[in-house]
Amino acid sequence: MLKENLTFNDLPEMVGKLCERIESLENALKDTLVKQAPVKENLHVPMTVEEVCSYLGISKSSFYYKAKHGGIPTIKQGKHLFVYRDELDKWLETGRIGQVPLSIEEEHEQMLAATRHKANPKNL
Repeated sequence: MLKENLTFNDLPEMVGKLCERIESLENALKDTLVKQAPVKENLHVPMTVEEVCSYLGISKSSFYYKAKHGGIPTIKQGKHLFVYRDELDKWLETGRIGQVPLSIEEEHEQMLAATRHKANPKNL
């Protein structure tokens, strides 16, 4: 491709050839990257308690204990608990014991639930 004695008149032809070669290299690189890139699976899908138990290899009672005390990130919808698989994987990777920081409302609910109220004998 390279001539020993390039002249000014040869430059347009040489630049054209270089552009064609660069384009073919870019296309080859793109094709190679597409073939190598793994297809990402959508992991932000809700899992039921049964699916989480089989995924983690634990019993339901262990799941409920870990959800309450161990910080498994759960989502409550009505009477059902769900766990998003990507959040569960993040929790497993970090080895978290506590939950993600609670909102003020959630923290308030926990404090009220943990507080025991004595009956006021004067009102009885």
